Amino acid sequence: MEQVFDRLAATYSDLPRDHVARTVANAHDRFHDSTIREFIPLLVERRARAELSSSGSLLVWSS
Repeated sequence: MEQVFDRLAATYSDLPRDHVARTVANAHDRFHDSTIREFIPLLVERRARAELSSSGSLLVWSS
């Protein structure tokens, strides 16, 4: 998960790092009971990226 966080923190450097970390953690929590563990990092990154993309546009509009 650290690599996922690092990639997303670099991509979304305009967002606070703690926001990115919370988003990754929340996405990871959704897959806690998954039986196929190999794909969790990929799924977490996709979900977190989608959430960060939408929150990034919300942050731009709110400033």
